[in-house]
Amino acid sequence: MRILITGHRGYVGSVLVPHLQSLGHELYGMDIDLYRRCSYGKNPLEIPSVEKDVRDAEVADFTQVEAVIHLAALSNDPLGNLNPQLTWAINHQGAVRVARSAREAGVRRFVFASTCSNYGAGDDRPAKEDAPLRPLTPYSQSKVKAEQEIAGLATDTFTPTFLRFATAYGVSPRLRFDIVLNNLSAWAFTTGKVHLKSDGSPWRPLIHVEDMARAFAAVLAAPCETVRAEAFNVAPPGENYRIRQLAEIVKEAQPGCELELAEGASADARNYQVDVSKIQERLPAFTPKWNAHKGARELLDAYSSHGLKLEEFEGPTYNRIDHVRMLLKEGYLDEELRWTKKAIPVD
Repeated sequence: MRILITGHRGYVGSVLVPHLQSLGHELYGMDIDLYRRCSYGKNPLEIPSVEKDVRDAEVADFTQVEAVIHLAALSNDPLGNLNPQLTWAINHQGAVRVARSAREAGVRRFVFASTCSNYGAGDDRPAKEDAPLRPLTPYSQSKVKAEQEIAGLATDTFTPTFLRFATAYGVSPRLRFDIVLNNLSAWAFTTGKVHLKSDGSPWRPLIHVEDMARAFAAVLAAPCETVRAEAFNVAPPGENYRIRQLAEIVKEAQPGCELELAEGASADARNYQVDVSKIQERLPAFTPKWNAHKGARELLDAYSSHGLKLEEFEGPTYNRIDHVRMLLKEGYLDEELRWTKKAIPVD
């Protein structure tokens, strides 16, 4: 299948590309490469691509492909809070622009990377896909709005699907340390302490970035009628954790560590579990391979192999909001988060 991936050079995209290549798909990319200075261990694989902002996508970008996977976004709550209007312009309006352009170009499948944080402050029961959506931040609010509007584009010849991913973790060429398991493991490796910034009580579902790639592949292989305008919670069974449980998992994987609560740590308002029975029933080809225990060991092994210092993972290279602020300060990005004419170096 000929597939265009927006955001193919990011944390998820740089793992998704080799996975889909291994399945024989022909891949193309669209990405402004915002994190070109953020490679860890190795650079992402190169595929034919265009450097273009999704806000500028047009029909001609999609005329030669059969499917679009839409990853490109301001990718977490702190980054989404930087400028909520830009978050809406990119995550909502940009996503809808890509979907409309793809449909007009004759693309048959559109797979949207959404988020379980759409459920916001949940109750004690794992949320199913028909649960009320209570997004708490511009990031999740923009994702909900994009889902709703893109679902309205569905036709017999255009199949959008919405993958509501659990919180990601795992090693990637464009590694991030602003996601919970990656962050806790980095604290343990560099300081000998598992540093909790909340009181550890909130629930989070987790998914390894490689299993995210498996989910995209499973959707693309499914009959259109099975996935048309459908949302799926995406996580392995049994991978809902309290944050403190994750800290204990990391502590176990890094002997000699101790737990440490940040001064004034309090509960996080984002608190949700998810039910994944729908994806198990509808997409049996989705066979996740990872759990948090295995993932913590993988992360710690990677930090040992490639090296990691506290100032690196707490600095601007591997934290999305800090990196964008640095690019703004250095003049490489303008206030609309577009590249200026000033040439950015590649570290």
